[in-house]
Amino acid sequence: MSQRTERRGIHVDQSDLLCKKGCGYYGNAAWQGLCSKCWREEYQRVRQKQIQDDWALAEKLQREEEAAYASSHASLGPFSKFEEKKTNEKTRKVTTVKKFFSPSSRSAPKKETQEGKTTSPSISRHASFETDQVSRDFVDFLKNLQKPGREIHKQCRAFIVNMSSKKDLSAEELSECVQDFYQGMADRLMSHFKGSSDSVEQVMDQVEKYIMTRLYKSVFCPETTDDEKKDLATQNRIRALHWVTIQMLCVSMDEEIPEVSENVVKAITDIIEMDSKRVPRDKLACITRCSKHIFSAIRITKNEPASADDFLPALIYIVLKANPPRLQSNIQYITRFCNPSRLMTGEDGYYFTNLCCAAAFIEKLDAQSLNLSPEEFERYMSGQASPRLNSSEGDWAQTGSAPGVTATNPVLAQLNHNLELLSGLSSKQEKLMEAAQSLQADLLSWPESVEREVHDILEKYPLEILSCTVSAIDANNVDNDNLPPPLTPQVFAG
Repeated sequence: MSQRTERRGIHVDQSDLLCKKGCGYYGNAAWQGLCSKCWREEYQRVRQKQIQDDWALAEKLQREEEAAYASSHASLGPFSKFEEKKTNEKTRKVTTVKKFFSPSSRSAPKKETQEGKTTSPSISRHASFETDQVSRDFVDFLKNLQKPGREIHKQCRAFIVNMSSKKDLSAEELSECVQDFYQGMADRLMSHFKGSSDSVEQVMDQVEKYIMTRLYKSVFCPETTDDEKKDLATQNRIRALHWVTIQMLCVSMDEEIPEVSENVVKAITDIIEMDSKRVPRDKLACITRCSKHIFSAIRITKNEPASADDFLPALIYIVLKANPPRLQSNIQYITRFCNPSRLMTGEDGYYFTNLCCAAAFIEKLDAQSLNLSPEEFERYMSGQASPRLNSSEGDWAQTGSAPGVTATNPVLAQLNHNLELLSGLSSKQEKLMEAAQSLQADLLSWPESVEREVHDILEKYPLEILSCTVSAIDANNVDNDNLPPPLTPQVFAG
């Protein structure tokens, strides 16, 4: 019980979000805690070392073969033409291996393939409406740059054609090609705009949008990676953690407040919408909007600005509720093909780094992370128990949390509330149906009752018609004779 009373929130030191080499930029779990700049330097160093090792191995094999040939030739004398031909073939194989591991040989076949390719920048013959619209917008944007705009468009088209012939490359090599193109383009733009970083960033955003919209189908979740397998594992993991409550994560959000609930729904919508975007920058924008809604929900709940310690647990809770589609693929896509300057600094880089931390936390989430005993954690994971059933025992009543906080799963609580409302509506509907049937019976019997009442009145008060004789108007008027002559009535025979 004492273990439960000491609640621990999810805390990540801000220094842990930075690059491990201390350059000051944000790191990434996919880059082993390094920023994009340090990761590229490390990747190129390892790659160069691998090439050198392969070169040394090829030279060693060639020396061994030459030494074996020289010793056998000196001791056994001349060979037959057949044996000499066989030895020459072995030597040529070693030379071929040596050339295979050289950097120049890797790009040589690609040039031949590139020459045989068509000059069309489209990856597919039937481009989607979105792709066509992005192309038109890109051309309209470059018109303002005049001659440099035409050169940028030409280089982008050539790069897309070149990338379409490199489908056999790994995801890391594709990322390296894109990042090299970004770097070269940014350097040329920096010299053109004479150090205006805002203008360079604006052009690079349009370049990224154009290129990645064109290449999206071939570089997002490529077959050479296990991104799809990781997506399924993450989705199954989140489904298994459906029982995790907002109190277990120590999230400072009260969903009973309408404004907070509205922000939570918007945050879930934004994180789900990320999968529908094609451009890495647009996916980052969805993450940023989601994070800002989370900060708003925390601020409304606490009546004070939210801190970084409040944000990460809330983000984990939102990810658990949303279960975003292809979460790992989207994270890897942003990591590989986004403009590196966006991931190293700024709010986009900060929010993206926290999302990576949230995904990593969910994968490693255990009983200690939720302040539960291992037995409770296993029962919840297996479905044998639910935190809602244990709330009546007061397990979490002594946690020192805010008044009114329970361990009830919000989804189950809302479900029970809706069932109670439906039960009440059902009883009201039954009463209404009874009243309607009674009214219908009254309406059917009302004409008969009226008819009976009319009949009874007619019987009690029958209608009597009295006969009368009609006489002349002045027949019985005796005063007519006393009238003066002008007024004396005149009688005419009819």
